[in-house]
Amino acid sequence: MFPFLKKDAGASVSTIAKRCIEDNDTRLRLKYAPYYHTFDSQNGTRVTRDGREFVMLASNDYLGLTCHPKVLAAAHRALDIWGSSTTGARLANGSRTYHTELEERLAAFLGKEACHVSAAGYLSCMSAVQPFAQKGDLILADKNCHSSLWAGIGLTKNDGVKVERFAHNNPGDLTEILATETPSQAKMVVFEGVYSMEGHIAPIPEILAACEGHNCFYVMDDAHGFGVLGPGGRGTAAHFNATKQIDLICGSLSKSLSSTGGFIAGSRAAIEFLRSHSKQTIFSASLSPVQAACALAALDVLETEPEHLTRLWANTHRYREILTDLKLDIWESETPAIPVVLGCKERVYPFWQKLLENGVFTVMSIAPAVPPGKDLIRSAVSSAHTEEDFEIIAGAFAAATKRW
Repeated sequence: MFPFLKKDAGASVSTIAKRCIEDNDTRLRLKYAPYYHTFDSQNGTRVTRDGREFVMLASNDYLGLTCHPKVLAAAHRALDIWGSSTTGARLANGSRTYHTELEERLAAFLGKEACHVSAAGYLSCMSAVQPFAQKGDLILADKNCHSSLWAGIGLTKNDGVKVERFAHNNPGDLTEILATETPSQAKMVVFEGVYSMEGHIAPIPEILAACEGHNCFYVMDDAHGFGVLGPGGRGTAAHFNATKQIDLICGSLSKSLSSTGGFIAGSRAAIEFLRSHSKQTIFSASLSPVQAACALAALDVLETEPEHLTRLWANTHRYREILTDLKLDIWESETPAIPVVLGCKERVYPFWQKLLENGVFTVMSIAPAVPPGKDLIRSAVSSAHTEEDFEIIAGAFAAATKRW
């Protein structure tokens, strides 16, 4: 029982309230405290908590732009001009010129006709699926897709949409499933450009080849590919020269663009259809002026200062060498999102704790968040990491590996 949830003696407790009080997952989380860590301050790649400094190795700030002077200046200007919020949805009173400016810039950068931005990447990924799949359609989804995509997929089931999972990054399995389906049936293929838990890149050419002639509409979440892969950081589709074939590219502004919010880019017809039919779009308050300004300024930096992307990949190679020299399993990661697979939660927690003791903050992910036997330390490299950071990181992993 949690003391702060106790009821007064004699008071009746509803079934749901009792469920909250007695939940074992919450009890274990509070006992071991691996999540919801609160930091007191942040300076580049360093964060502090209770007077101790840590190298942040679990941030999605791939290009290290959260403290870039141009990004911070843009945020201050937006606050002065627009205030703190639109206090409304885009459909009603919440649309502003800064939204359309960001959408036009993102669409042009990604090579698409149009774009829609929303207050969260999770909302964008949900709405890239939910309104487009209708009764009688078939959704084919990579089984390792992000929770946001599955949330959108789940909302379609009540509308009579059939859903099939295919093995992760396995076009062969996709081919086998399609062989049992009617080629003319409307199908949506849902996958990620870069899988953040594994660091894997989707084999887009092979996926497209497997689906050829099967009336497919492609939805790709590129939250972790945007700003990281492709010419100038244009993402995974551009990396494979397949931008035209992917119908919708969705993602988050909170990774390489150092903001919060989400986007969906596609044809003008698809984006206008989204604005007519997506509940997540219609009923959500619009993106705040400060966050839009931060994303737009970060996009400017991405386009005009390519050294951040170059340094990101140099740092990725440096970090990968540290881990491979220690013979750690990085699950064949191909990107700056690099897991350290330890195999079971009994190994993950002390390993994570040893890293923390040695000044490195990471995140642990255990089943069912990952497949059984793939319990891991989740880490990510930033362009902002320095050689001094990597010396601390190398020492911490060496100490954790020795103990393990």
